[in-house]
Amino acid sequence: MLVDTASLYFRAFHGVPASVTAPDGSPVNAVRGFLDMIATLVEGHRPGRLACCLDLDWRPRFRVEALPGYKAHRVAGPDGAEQVPEALAPQVPVLLDVLASLGVATVGADGYEADDVIASLAAREPGPTDVVTGDRDLFAVVDDTRAVRVVYVGRGVARRELVDGAEVVRRHGVTPAQYADLAILRGDPSDGLPGVPGIGEKTAAALLSTHGSLRELLAAVQAGEDVPRAAALAEHRDYLQAALDVVPVRTDVALPRRDLTLPEVPADPDRLVELGRRWGLDRPLARVLAAFSAAHSTSV
Repeated sequence: MLVDTASLYFRAFHGVPASVTAPDGSPVNAVRGFLDMIATLVEGHRPGRLACCLDLDWRPRFRVEALPGYKAHRVAGPDGAEQVPEALAPQVPVLLDVLASLGVATVGADGYEADDVIASLAAREPGPTDVVTGDRDLFAVVDDTRAVRVVYVGRGVARRELVDGAEVVRRHGVTPAQYADLAILRGDPSDGLPGVPGIGEKTAAALLSTHGSLRELLAAVQAGEDVPRAAALAEHRDYLQAALDVVPVRTDVALPRRDLTLPEVPADPDRLVELGRRWGLDRPLARVLAAFSAAHSTSV
């Protein structure tokens, strides 16, 4: 199980009331919600291995150099930091401390987003693999041959949906391998991708169904073939070419070999007890530990 960590803690922050605080009044709603999500996921899926994947660079330079508008609307200031709610920012180090004390592996790579880390682990590690995210961009990593699927939590963990290759086709009219090209053509405001005017999802899916990929589609336009929306595609060729180096997730990120085994007991029980008391997390931590223990019992 590969967890898109930021995707989940943002959802936890917005989904759990701000009134959930530590004994000293500090906000812990994101930490509490995240732990409850992990417990639910482990209870429901019983993974043998678990990794929480991190954005060590949420807006990598290689992507910004190719497409300056990439996520530009989410930049908080001149230092290039991401806009994060004031009450969420101090909770992230707490969450990472809790995960380390539990013994849950966290994996990131300098210069890459969590999506790249997830895609690289999914390509490298033996499956089956569940990718937990609320971001549809990761539909691109679905691979029925290697038993890689997405546990989509866009509507919440309790209403999570299992997305395999057939489900990607049913929802979007393209295969997982075509999903990044679909996003480029139709655009994605959340990532600052303008798309091509006049090309929505259905038209993009039809073009990709006919031509196979965005590169082949552009080649057909260049060759003067009769292609729907050819003029718009030609006009926005520079954007489309640049986006081909930006949108697809990287599957070849050099990541250190880590033991991703789901912990059966905490890595640092004393520290975990301290964190539970300091932040008022005793109950969610007890649930997480019970879920981990039950998953090991099931696998024996």
